Amino acid sequence: MQLPQIEQPEQLKSLSVDELASLASEIRQFLIEKLSVTGGHLASNLGVVELTIALHYSYNSPTDKFIFDVGHQAYVHKILTGRMERFDTLRKYNGLCGFVKRSESEHDVWEAGHSSTSLSAAMGMALARDLKGEDNKVVAIIGDGALTGGMAFEALNHIGHEQKKLMVILNDNEMSIAPNVGAMHNYLSKIRSDRHYLRAKDEVEGLLKKIPAIGGKLAKTVEKLKDSLKYMVVPGILFEELGFTYLGPVDGHDLPKLIEAFQQADNVEGPVFVHVLTTKGKGYTPAEADSYKWHGISPYKIESGQVLKSVGNPMYTDVFSQTLIELGERDSRLVAVTPAMPGGSGLVPFSKRFPDRMIDVGIAEQHAATMCAALAMEGLKPVFAVYSTFMQRAYDQIVHDICRQNANVTFAIDRAGFVGADGETHQGVYDVAFMRHIPNIVLMMPKDENELRHMMLTALEYNDGPIAYRYPRINGQGVAIDETLVPIPIGTWETVREGEGYAVLAVGPMVQVALEAAELLKREGVQLQVVNARFLKPVDEDMLRSLAQSNTNMIVLEESSEAGSLGSAILEFYSSHYLFNTTVSVMGIPDRFIEHGSIKEQREETNLTAIAVCEEIRKMMTLHPYEVEKSSFSS
Repeated sequence: MQLPQIEQPEQLKSLSVDELASLASEIRQFLIEKLSVTGGHLASNLGVVELTIALHYSYNSPTDKFIFDVGHQAYVHKILTGRMERFDTLRKYNGLCGFVKRSESEHDVWEAGHSSTSLSAAMGMALARDLKGEDNKVVAIIGDGALTGGMAFEALNHIGHEQKKLMVILNDNEMSIAPNVGAMHNYLSKIRSDRHYLRAKDEVEGLLKKIPAIGGKLAKTVEKLKDSLKYMVVPGILFEELGFTYLGPVDGHDLPKLIEAFQQADNVEGPVFVHVLTTKGKGYTPAEADSYKWHGISPYKIESGQVLKSVGNPMYTDVFSQTLIELGERDSRLVAVTPAMPGGSGLVPFSKRFPDRMIDVGIAEQHAATMCAALAMEGLKPVFAVYSTFMQRAYDQIVHDICRQNANVTFAIDRAGFVGADGETHQGVYDVAFMRHIPNIVLMMPKDENELRHMMLTALEYNDGPIAYRYPRINGQGVAIDETLVPIPIGTWETVREGEGYAVLAVGPMVQVALEAAELLKREGVQLQVVNARFLKPVDEDMLRSLAQSNTNMIVLEESSEAGSLGSAILEFYSSHYLFNTTVSVMGIPDRFIEHGSIKEQREETNLTAIAVCEEIRKMMTLHPYEVEKSSFSS
């Protein structure tokens, strides 16, 4: 057993290649056993076991910099850098992060939960190295799915131009989360299938070496012959034309070939592109058979691969999925768009029912947003289904191409609010703040899964510009589902519990938290009003005026950043209308990043609980007692 003795990566250098292969088997078994309990990103990590071992065997981390794109394939890296004993805490509160985390280890030099950032980071580190006069190696590991992101192409272009010494490893497993799409995917497929490449290249180079020293026009002719043949037989020419030396394809599960490829790369002065072919889920039959399902997995039974999911109400994503089909039946203009997340966003059933009306653009959120604007301008009804955290990547396009042109695009914003184990890089808590201030857009969030359905119809029938509904990564409330959908008047809130003197204006899942708080306070004789503040923009100005007129003190309760979200909107409204005779307390997510754990733990950490609401109301009652007499104010 090699694995228990590996505490730091330099220990790998004393092992033989055969011992490294045995270590790879041990690591696979370790991952399969540990993730069967904790869940996590299994398939992607099983696919990079040999690749990660070969990297740590060939180089000297952390002096040499390993930059993992996205980071969900870095479990093996964590195991080899002294964190094996903490794997029982993976993705748990205060435990090991599911992504690369700089505070965990000096070997984690770059953090990422979003794709396509590694090449830009590698270029920055290579530039810094040279400016400081150092000589360490810089290695970026990027997947073929992440390579479709526009940022990756920007970096490739710059790296090739500057000719800095660094290595880009393409971990090509033909998958991102969902199967890859697009021209780059097809191009890489061509490289994978062309086994004549290396043989032809070697034969040409061998032939040239046998020719005695020659000069003048003949030498130039021979070089042209070599280049012409390269264009004929080398599919990797795209990367060479960008300024890289292309090596590969290399079997990503063959340790001797990987080590040899890295040795060859070290002999190149400029940037090197090493194309590595891996199998996602390698070594575990269920994961190899369905790497899409096993990309990110809940706890499971090792022997059968049966996933151990708790039985509960349908998730909001499932309700969105089914309702979208109903709306698609109703309106043939409806088109669904996803940036490489058809499964996670619940669009697979829609794609089966309407294959021509579901568009997967790959990891390309910016392109998706602008394309949706154009679809809308041509009379279609595009629904851009996107995780809140990934929508951040298309901010300029939302402002410039959608909202500025008032394009009738619908945003279906999934994973809004806390997301649990994926943690700070995936928390969907900033979209309200970065969208609310943009002119023309409507923002809404339902209190339950039934209201989501009505909001989806509201968006479909809305024709005056961009509109968004956001929903969380949780199970629904289990409420009755209306068969008949009706649109909700834009900008209207709903009182779900009558009260006097004190109110909670709650958004989404926080409505239920507010109702729980109201039940607790009822025992103390407090009648707490609960308002479903379902429109974040525009706000319900009539209700806000009414609350001010009745001297109602209020809490704004939202699973969003306190800065810039609904609480800010309400304070802005009262300030701009000189309505100062009411007290507003904002309970949201404070100005810091919230790390991984369960959603329950994340809410407790940020005081978004019924108990915390009760405490805030009691404090408010002491500092700002309710006065029946109405003071004068301007409206």
